[in-house]
Amino acid sequence: MPIPEDVTGDEIDKDVRQELLSLPKTLAEDVAKNLVMVAKLLDEDPERAYQYSRVALRLASRVAAVREAAGFASYAVAKYSEALAEFRAARRMTGNNDLWPVMADCERGMGRPERALAMAGEPEVQKLDRAGQVEMRLVAAGARRDMGQADAAVVTLQSPELASNSVQPWTARLRYAYADALLAVGREDEAREWFAKALEADQGGTTDASDRLAELDGVEFVDALDDDEAADASEVVEVAKVAEVAETDDVAEEAADAADAEATDDDAVDTADAADSESSERGDAS
Repeated sequence: MPIPEDVTGDEIDKDVRQELLSLPKTLAEDVAKNLVMVAKLLDEDPERAYQYSRVALRLASRVAAVREAAGFASYAVAKYSEALAEFRAARRMTGNNDLWPVMADCERGMGRPERALAMAGEPEVQKLDRAGQVEMRLVAAGARRDMGQADAAVVTLQSPELASNSVQPWTARLRYAYADALLAVGREDEAREWFAKALEADQGGTTDASDRLAELDGVEFVDALDDDEAADASEVVEVAKVAEVAETDDVAEEAADAADAEATDDDAVDTADAADSESSERGDAS
């Protein structure tokens, strides 16, 4: 996979750089560059990010940061079985529980929500920081809905973090999930209130709460033409106008030709009549 010239590998996190010190220098640089590409492309082009992660994995499969990056890249392209394997490997190497919620979500992605729900009750969850526990709650609520337990999903999301007025990195997503869960059980008025609260907290635009609110309010959006489409439409209109003018000119020209032909015919008739009259007069004289 080609690496842009402006990517040096120095862009990676210092903790990851520390892990790569166990590798030969040239190899460490190559791995670092591929990890940078994974991070850069994960959101905008997950398929390419996945390809770069596979390169890094071939080069340094015994580095926990590489296994973790490969896990997230696989997760982004819905390769949940691969992702789970990589996350498990990274967790074994580090002994860290931070990946527990995303591991549970991989179980959901593989169609095993009951396993995700079981993981939500494991002791590992208590070792997570507050953000991790909120993430685990989101996964558990999703698993409840996967299992057809919509009301239980609403209850699962009710927590001190949801009730808090302070805005944290997870606040918008938590409020959004709660609003969506309320809507799923027919509590539309409450859902609208929580979508509005999600929008209020969503400073980074991580949810489509504004669209959901508009949908509940019966507002329909019409996509405007972009510049290229507008230019194409304008060109089509101009071509149509030219064609119309040309067609009009053709019709006018045909009408003029017909008039000329008719005038010529009339002249011919007049000439013939005159000739007949002159001939008749000569006959009378004789």
